[in-house]
Amino acid sequence: MTSPAAPGSAKTTLPAVFRPTLTRVVLLGIGGALVLVMAVMSFMLESFTAGDRVTFIGTGLLGLGVLALLARPKVVATPEGVTVVNLTTVRRLAWAEIVRVNLRPGDSWVHLDLADGTTLPAMGIQPGMARERAVTQARTLSALVAEFGTGGSTT
Repeated sequence: MTSPAAPGSAKTTLPAVFRPTLTRVVLLGIGGALVLVMAVMSFMLESFTAGDRVTFIGTGLLGLGVLALLARPKVVATPEGVTVVNLTTVRRLAWAEIVRVNLRPGDSWVHLDLADGTTLPAMGIQPGMARERAVTQARTLSALVAEFGTGGSTT
C-alpha cells in the first residue's frame, strides 16, 4: 500500500490507497474486543450449555462482521482509473469519467461528480475522526483527476 503525497509536493506514487485508517482501527478493535468478551463470558457462565456458548460467540462474530463491513470503504487510484469500495459495492471508474472531487463542509465523505451527470459517494475519504487527513486525501485525489482525467477538478 502506497501512501499518497501531498499535492504540490513530490509526485503521487500510484497506486494510491485512501482509507479512513483511524476509523478502521477503532471499528476492528471494537469488533475484536466484542468477540473476546462474548467468548469469555460464555465460558464464565456455568449455566450455559454448548449451544448457548456457540450462540453467544456467534453473536460476537456477527457483530465483528458488521463492524468489518463498516471498516471496508477505500478509494484506490491507479494509472488506469479509480476504484471506489463502499460498504457493499465496488465501482471502477476511468479517469475520464470523473469530472470533480467534492468534500464540502459538513459532508460525511467525498463525492465524485461523474461525466454522466451522477454523483458517486467515495466513503474511503471521510473527515469523521481525521479531518485534516481527509482534506489532504481529497486534494490529492483532485490533483490526480486533474492530471489523468479530462475534467476540471476542485475540492
